[in-house]
Order: sequence, then structure tokens, then C-alpha cells
Amino acid sequence: MSDKKRPVLIELDTHEDARPGPADAPPVPDLGDHSEPGPDGRAMATAATLASRKPSRLARWFWSLLGAILATVISIAAWNFATSLLAANPILGWVVTALFGLFILVTLLIAIKEMSAFARLARLDRLQRAADHALAENSLEAARDVATRLDSLYSARDDTRWGRDRLKERQGDVFDAEALLGLAERELLAPLDKRATAEVQAAARQVAAVTALVPLAFADVFAALSANLRMIRKIAEIYGGRSGTLGAWRLTRAVFSHLVATGAVAVGDDMIEPILGGGLLARLSRRFGEGLVNGALTARVGVAAMEVCRPLPFSAGRRPSVRRIVTTSLTDLFDKSPR
Repeated sequence: MSDKKRPVLIELDTHEDARPGPADAPPVPDLGDHSEPGPDGRAMATAATLASRKPSRLARWFWSLLGAILATVISIAAWNFATSLLAANPILGWVVTALFGLFILVTLLIAIKEMSAFARLARLDRLQRAADHALAENSLEAARDVATRLDSLYSARDDTRWGRDRLKERQGDVFDAEALLGLAERELLAPLDKRATAEVQAAARQVAAVTALVPLAFADVFAALSANLRMIRKIAEIYGGRSGTLGAWRLTRAVFSHLVATGAVAVGDDMIEPILGGGLLARLSRRFGEGLVNGALTARVGVAAMEVCRPLPFSAGRRPSVRRIVTTSLTDLFDKSPR
């Protein structure tokens, strides 16, 4: 047999140090690493950006000038129309003139109502600053003045009569500023806090349900913005603000601007999973996860609105817990047990 046809023996190196070891094994894939990003509350983040965005100075000038021009043109056109109609048909002309007069009167009443709403919101803000000053200076006289102004603020409301009577009966026995304001908080504001918390829970539940169940584009953003506007307006009314349309929008901008500036419009698994059960957020669909996050962010906005609208600052231990609100409002929508 020739050398070309002979079998070739290939010797393998069988030394133990050449064998593959555990260090050479490929890494085990992380089953919890999902390629799709988790829910991030995009609807609430977008709503917060829209609500807190301030127009530029050039844009304000543009809209102010446009409004002035339109008002002038409409006024001149209405005047010419009314005078020409009076000349052609006096009876019909007077009817149209009366309609224009009624429209102007209603517009003035709306403007007065909006100015009154701004004044009431400013009154709440002054009360809160006065309470902060009384606590900082530990001034009993300043605290009694705050208590008197609180009684005057709610004097026309029957739902606060019992608390106002209790405060009047007991404030003479208190000789400390912090204790007096704490008494006012317990007797007068505690029932209002419960009503405001219930509004926050309802808004969080609504935003979570719409986000999870309505797959339409921008429907979740619209639902989040409208629900938060309505929630903030109701909270202001509960505490005596009675904000009008412009006042409610300005108050909403103030609340969202505060949240955006402090980075509070952000929430993730670290907040949701301890409330609803570890790992549940990863098992839910993306829409349901977004609903949970948006609902939690709405609760956070509601607590911030309570802090802004409340005539007294929250004392230690009385500030509503966002986690407790989320637990109460959202666990009714989503089962905690994994399916």
C-alpha cells in the first residue's frame, strides 16, 4: 500500500488543562431581560409637559395682538351691523342691540367670576404662608390669627360647621402655635382631606382604566390631562378655592411645573411592584402596565395639588401616602395574584 493511501492518525491533546472549564461556558441568558422597554407612564409625562409648558414671550405677544385685533374687528362689525339694522328696521335693530348688550354683560360677569377665583386662590396661598411663618417663629398670636382667618374662610359652609365649633371651643386651652395649628388641622381640615383623597383615588382609577382599555392613539394623553384638570379643580373647590376656568388652568400649570422641576413625574417598578406584588408588572401586558404607572403618577399629582391648595401645610404624619392611594384605587382594577 502506498503512503498516500495509508490512514493518517491525528493525535488529540487530551491534557486536562486543555479541556473547556466553567469559565469557557457561554453566559446564561437573563430571562427577565426584555427587549421591549417597560411601561414608563408616557401619557402622564406628555400631559405634564403640555400642562407645564410656558409660551415664549414672542408667542404671548402674538396671541395678545391677535386677540386685540379680532376683538376690535368684531366690535366694529357688530356696531356697524346694529346701526344699519336700526336704520332699516328699528324694532329688529333694538332686539339685536339688546342681544349684544346681554352678551357683553355675560362676558363681564364671567370676567368678574374669574377674578374672584384668582382672589380666592391667592387667599389660600396667603393663609399657607402665614401658617408657615407662625410655625417658623413659634408665634401663638400669629397662629391664632391663622385660626381666625380659617374660620372666616369656611364660615359660609355647613359641612365645616362642626369642625369650626370644635376649634372655637378648644383653641382657648392651647398655648402653643404648633399645637393650635395641629388642632385646626384635625378638627377643620381632616374631613376635607378625606374628600380630597377620594377625588385623587377616583382620578387615578379613571386614568389607569382608560390607559389600559382604550388603545386609541393620544386617547390616554387626553384622558390623563382632562382627568388631572378636573381633579385639581375639585381639590381646589374642596379647600375653598373655587377656581374658575383660567384659575384651574393656572393652578394646574403650577402643580405640574413643580412636579416636573422636582423630577416627580417619573415612577417605575420600584414603586408599583411593592404595592401590587413583586414581578406582577412584568407579567402584565404593556397597556395594563402603562395604566398602572399613569394611575400612580395621577395619585402623585393629586397629593401635590392637595399641598398647593390646602390652607395649612401638612404636619408630620398627616400627608397622604401616594402608595396607600395607589393601593386603594388601583388594586380594584388589577388582580394581585398572578394568572
